[in-house]
Amino acid sequence: MAKSELETLRKVALDAARAFAEKNLEKSEFKPGESVVPVSGKVLDPDDLVALVDSSLDGWLTAGRFTAEFERKLAKYVGSRSALFVNSGSSANLVALSGLTSPKLGKKALKPGDEVLTVAMGFPTTVNPIIQNGLRPVVVDVELETYDAKSDRLREAVGPKTRAIMMAHTLGNPFDLDTVQELCDEHNLWLIEDSCDALGSTYDGQKTGSFGDTATASFYPAHHITTGEGGAVFVKSPLVKKQVESFRDWGRDCYCETGHDDTCNKRFGWTLGDLPEGYDHKYIYSHIGYNLKATDMQAALGLSQLTKLDSFSDARKKNFKYLSKKLKGVQGLIMPKATPKSDPSWFGFPITLDPKHPVNREELLRFLDSRKIGTRLMFAGNIMKQPAYRNVDFRVVGDLTNTDIVMRRTFWVGVYPGLTEPMLDYISDSITEFVNKHA
Repeated sequence: MAKSELETLRKVALDAARAFAEKNLEKSEFKPGESVVPVSGKVLDPDDLVALVDSSLDGWLTAGRFTAEFERKLAKYVGSRSALFVNSGSSANLVALSGLTSPKLGKKALKPGDEVLTVAMGFPTTVNPIIQNGLRPVVVDVELETYDAKSDRLREAVGPKTRAIMMAHTLGNPFDLDTVQELCDEHNLWLIEDSCDALGSTYDGQKTGSFGDTATASFYPAHHITTGEGGAVFVKSPLVKKQVESFRDWGRDCYCETGHDDTCNKRFGWTLGDLPEGYDHKYIYSHIGYNLKATDMQAALGLSQLTKLDSFSDARKKNFKYLSKKLKGVQGLIMPKATPKSDPSWFGFPITLDPKHPVNREELLRFLDSRKIGTRLMFAGNIMKQPAYRNVDFRVVGDLTNTDIVMRRTFWVGVYPGLTEPMLDYISDSITEFVNKHA
């Protein structure tokens, strides 16, 4: 079949996909008490679905032309030297830290028993890679209102075995990067910046994800942009990038892109380990790695979504500001605030019920659920109290008073771009009604 005929058929297919999407994505009218008010969700338009179909018509289902372009544009957006596309934000966190254990990094490579500063209040897969790599998590308390680590506790936590800091920007609110970077510089620490909930946030005018030696993003449908499942690792150093890429790609020593051979021009000229001379470099493994790659169709969706990220962030900020205004002055609510010097692209709107207020969190959440208003807790709460972590060797610096308050008294509601003002009014009015009734 002639190339021109194939191009014509492709256009017909894409036009049909667009027409279908325009009808299928039509929004329904919001009806309080009947319509669901999600805490988060994807925001798709016809361009997104056309991109998915376009990539599938290539028939190249693994990483290909869309992946390469997505990685380049994503790195440019964040302000990082490079980006590596993976199959989830949790996978991104795993390889972002695992890559720093590579013997190829010499004396600075993380080794079993080394300590990594973090917090107990957060999502499990920020802490899990520390444990999975045989490192020791050192946890500190958080500030109420910002939900990020206490800076003075971080300073206190640095010890002779401290080798890295790995923390998340909680719900998109950047942690104190001035203090964290100062500690990293002073003590020669790695910084692994979990930016999964903070794509588009800035600190002192610089985008989160660009500060760490490695940093991560998530593209799960709940996040700032989506590729279905997906995530990314941002890397500054070309040497570190090779190690992260190796852990993502089975642990192989070869760095050829999918579909390419002999990039190094010595595919059969290597002698590594105890392998025979000339063993095919594509099958030499320098790390005990994984297969965490994503597909080209996901990357195509990511490229389309990336063009809308700034508008999505603006909508999140607007919705956060709207809820802040509506809930201001309601007694018993500890309201969230941005960390100094930051401009968060908020992932959610966190609320802590004042421990002195009689309202019961679980009763409030059941009430909101009865009105079809989505809520979430602050992830794992105090992760040390989760059943899976009972035997983990944590080092705790100071008390975890606020972490435990968050575990018992905090929840969050949505600010994602799919929420309208009538929905936000319904959320805020419902919270206000319940809290005032139980004052």
